[in-house]
Amino acid sequence: MWNPWHGCRKCSAGCLNCYVYYFDGKRDKDAGTITKSKTNFNLPLKKDRNGNFKIVGGLEIPTCFTSDFFIAEADDWRKEAWEIIKKRQDVNFLICTKRIERFESCIPDDWGEGYGNVAVAVSCENQQMADKRLPVFAKIKARRKHIFVAPILEYVDLKPYLGISRFDMVSVGGESYANARECNFEWVKQIKFDCDKFGVKFDFHQTGSNFVKDGKRYRLNHRDEYSQAKKGQQFLLTLK
Repeated sequence: MWNPWHGCRKCSAGCLNCYVYYFDGKRDKDAGTITKSKTNFNLPLKKDRNGNFKIVGGLEIPTCFTSDFFIAEADDWRKEAWEIIKKRQDVNFLICTKRIERFESCIPDDWGEGYGNVAVAVSCENQQMADKRLPVFAKIKARRKHIFVAPILEYVDLKPYLGISRFDMVSVGGESYANARECNFEWVKQIKFDCDKFGVKFDFHQTGSNFVKDGKRYRLNHRDEYSQAKKGQQFLLTLK
């Protein structure tokens, strides 16, 4: 993971129990203060003693997952971050945002149809945010476009959007840690069926800590959320 800056401002319902605020709160740190990384801003360019990149080629690197890549407070640093991304064409960068409305004002001049090593993902936790963000997302130019329904707070009907733009993947995940809100497997299942109708790849990446399946509620440790989601994913693959 590459976090060139840290800290964020809550902007919608999905931010209520933000994991960045959760962990920063444990360290008596203000997660609402956005700061440029002093040690890892240039992480993709760091080399070992043999002159090889520490981040090897071919990897997909989650980018700015303790902030938002398009947050206004990072405007002065973003150009340099784009330059780093351009230099590492052998690495794929995954950029997820809740601020897709700022996209056009934040991309580099040579973006064109998008950088080949960048996937842009938009997070929409409920129908309200899907209806606000996805019409904007559908119009932007990017080589790879993902939708994250995370943390999922209700069934989100993506069908009106899956047919109007090319989306490479939809990834669904529940909320983690203290006060996690419910992730209902029926919502996940329906979104999977919707993706099947449009030939869009589907991924269930985590159950969340408060998972409901077949009417039964499971309180899960964070380390178990991924393994249980993997089992759920395998089950979903058997359904048509």
